[in-house]
Amino acid sequence: MYIHERDNWTNFRWDASQVAVLQEVVCRKQGLLYGRLSSLGFDSKLHAMAENLTHDIVYSSEIEGIRLNVDQVRSSIAWKLGIENVKYTAPSHYIDSVVNVMIEAVQHYDMPLNKEKLCAWQAAFFPAGFCEGSQIEVGEYRTNEEHIVSGTFGREKIHYIAPSPDHVEEEMQKFLHWFETNEPVSSIIRSAIAHFWFVSIHPFEDGNGRLARILSDMLLARGEKSEFRFYNVSSQINKDKNHYYDVLERMQHGDGDITEWIVWYLQKLDEALDEAETIVTRILNKSFFWQKASAIPMTERQTQMLNIFLDGYEAKITSKTWATLAKCSKDTAIRDIQYLLGKNILVEDIPGAKRPSYSIVYDAEDLTQFFSEVNIIEENGVHYLKALFKGKKSVKERILKLDAERFLKGDLPLPNLLNKYCSYITFEK
Repeated sequence: MYIHERDNWTNFRWDASQVAVLQEVVCRKQGLLYGRLSSLGFDSKLHAMAENLTHDIVYSSEIEGIRLNVDQVRSSIAWKLGIENVKYTAPSHYIDSVVNVMIEAVQHYDMPLNKEKLCAWQAAFFPAGFCEGSQIEVGEYRTNEEHIVSGTFGREKIHYIAPSPDHVEEEMQKFLHWFETNEPVSSIIRSAIAHFWFVSIHPFEDGNGRLARILSDMLLARGEKSEFRFYNVSSQINKDKNHYYDVLERMQHGDGDITEWIVWYLQKLDEALDEAETIVTRILNKSFFWQKASAIPMTERQTQMLNIFLDGYEAKITSKTWATLAKCSKDTAIRDIQYLLGKNILVEDIPGAKRPSYSIVYDAEDLTQFFSEVNIIEENGVHYLKALFKGKKSVKERILKLDAERFLKGDLPLPNLLNKYCSYITFEK
């Protein structure tokens, strides 16, 4: 028996005792994130939002098996938000359409949601009316039965059968009414419910998962009363897709108790907020770097190259990498690097090394005087720098795998590592 076959199936319930602690953690991290963002200027906030939306769109599509060009998505978002993009890559018409949907949803989070808007968004995902070579219904609720299946031909496994197409209109009217009704439930919980409810109705022939994630983002934005989005659940779902589908399936065979789904969803939000902290840290460090370096004359190429590495490009700064990324000769790259060394914008990692590499100087001070008990840890495949700042404040910053490996091998000195990831802390001291 599927959940929608039960009477009053949308009277969802959950164990508040299991949800409360996680809800409190998520709320606290939301507050901390927005507190840190308050120190950013408007342009820096736009850059943080652009990076988040890029991840949201790319990973939400990837959950459905659709690979988008990251550079095209980033360029489209930058263009629409009116911000400078270091590496512009002309986006396809399809990517522009998908980006338009996301930006409309987050920047107009408080607009009334209706059938016409949902149908327009779904149509934007399939501008040619086809999905994987097959023609599908676009811009309208489905008129066919919808079976969620997996497996090869002749060995299909049915995971879920959505409500009959005859019931979709009625079910969606109820959903849209709930979506626009204020109720004494937190936006975090409503976000989880909206996601589950929408995919359980499965109102369209395709695109339901992406729309569900957009709608959950809208409810989070309404709760925060902010058109800026700095974290997204899609990237975390994409890392745990199998569990995502397993939990949904169990709940869709259940009796309306969706505790397991809400707990899992809040865990993904918790992880999403941790990842957002990493993006904000990078932008804070970048902002502080340019505050210091803004008076130093640089060519457009030098500025663009520094921004590539300031934005987290995972590679050592070498003359070869510089030449490849800047599309210039190695001699030109060496001249650029030598100039920036002379201006104390770059510093050599290991002086006199046969194959020199360089680090960006965020802060001219030796930060080791402020940090103690520095070590690198790995959690779930992610590397972190842990330390104590001035013997009191615990610091835990996510770092690139390459930097962790280089530090542990002795190729990246501790002062350079701290400079890259912790400069913003010393600026706040």
